[in-house]
Amino acid sequence: MQAMPAVTNQRIADAYEAVAASTKASSSNFYYAFITLPHEKRDAVYAGYSFCRLADDIVDDGNYGDRTGEALDSLQMHLAAAYAGDYSDNGDTISISEATSDLWLALGDTLHKYPIDQQHLLDVVEGCRMDINGTKYETWADLVEYCKRVASATGLALIEVFGYEDERAVEYAVDLGIALQLTNILRDITEDLEIGRVYLPSEELMEFGVTIEDLREKRVTPEYIRFMKFQVARARKYLKSGVRLFPLLDKKSRQCPETMIKVYEILLDRIEKNNYDTLNHRASLTKLQKFKLLSVIWLRRRGIRFV
Repeated sequence: MQAMPAVTNQRIADAYEAVAASTKASSSNFYYAFITLPHEKRDAVYAGYSFCRLADDIVDDGNYGDRTGEALDSLQMHLAAAYAGDYSDNGDTISISEATSDLWLALGDTLHKYPIDQQHLLDVVEGCRMDINGTKYETWADLVEYCKRVASATGLALIEVFGYEDERAVEYAVDLGIALQLTNILRDITEDLEIGRVYLPSEELMEFGVTIEDLREKRVTPEYIRFMKFQVARARKYLKSGVRLFPLLDKKSRQCPETMIKVYEILLDRIEKNNYDTLNHRASLTKLQKFKLLSVIWLRRRGIRFV
């Protein structure tokens, strides 16, 4: 990797503060996991998350219209420049207004410190690109490929920051990403429909007797409940595989994915408690659950653990 340009330590510190503030403002459940990391690793994760969030926002916010693909091209160009240690404008043909210099300074510094494969971040962008014209997936295998790009690729980048030595960590990180993305899909069916996206495999909807019209009309039929039970069980299966990642990670980093898993277990529990009705009730953490989670994090960071 080429040498970093002359940038003051204070300027880089300010850039990390900016991406940390952006991550917190996004109200992501991941924020509760990220705060468990040691300071330097936490900064790196904030930078990586901000990049992935930007790719997602470019597609979802609709600000670029028919130039959304160009905006993603520009994002990939900026990423390549960051890997090369260059944070200049690079002559891109479309402005990414959200992509401030803070992001590129923080991400460039992170890429200088950690061996993150550029392909992982490129995969995230390509996964977002799949959403431009709406979505429809015929089979589970088709959906898995999407999940690997937008979620597992993020996990593969994260474990390079966390630190690991056993190569099995890669397999488990992929499974963990699939579990988290599938849970998001099950939670957000109605919201996705409103923007023309159906992530649920058509083949399986047909097999269980669920129609797109059922989803649009928010009809929680017996067939839909059976379909959701199957999908929740599938998500839990991938979570069970993903947790095998934890003992393979650097000890100081383990609480981050452990907290992610806890958040998503709670979301799956909420789906079950709502009798699998994700069409009329969006699963989320209650204020009490968030408080309990933050309390456990606070106590663990002070060396107090529960059996």
